[in-house]
Amino acid sequence: MDGRDGMRAADADREATADRLRAALGEGRLDLHEYDERVQRAYAARTYAELDTLLTDLPPVTPAERSTLMPGSPAVGAPTGAVAGQPVPAVGSVTARWLAEVWLPYLRVIAIVVTVWAVTSLLSQDLLYFWPAWVAGPWGAVLVVRTVTGLTGGEPRRQSIERERRRQRRRAKRERRRELRAGEPDERDDPRPAG
Repeated sequence: MDGRDGMRAADADREATADRLRAALGEGRLDLHEYDERVQRAYAARTYAELDTLLTDLPPVTPAERSTLMPGSPAVGAPTGAVAGQPVPAVGSVTARWLAEVWLPYLRVIAIVVTVWAVTSLLSQDLLYFWPAWVAGPWGAVLVVRTVTGLTGGEPRRQSIERERRRQRRRAKRERRRELRAGEPDERDDPRPAG
């Protein structure tokens, strides 16, 4: 065991590990569930060895200007965003996620409505009036306007930063609860009989 492995990790080390995991998520090397699990373990880690085990199956970070795989990926030392110490998220992944959040409910509903129309047309053995256009048209027009204004106004990036802030608040809240639980005596350990 290397002498460094047993040494206690600092908050900056945990943040650097979380940043690397975030980059791996943006590159598609981790799925969302595994990323969340590893980030939780990173913030709970006490030693360098615990942090290193979270990154062993990931390749080292390549600076964005030298990367041929993902030129837009954030690198160590990349410019930071509005959340203190957070790297600027990869624009493509943030935009794709935002577009999916905006358009997927629409596409699901339209698929259901068109299916209902198709089934009723088949059952009546006649091509019925295409009424799903009244659902798809106005809603689609509103979504086109929302998409254009959102993309030009930087909504995907703002939403990503806010999501990261909420994630950090939840993490801090969980940590406070753990600390409070660790400080409270366990009722089973209390030798006095209950009342």
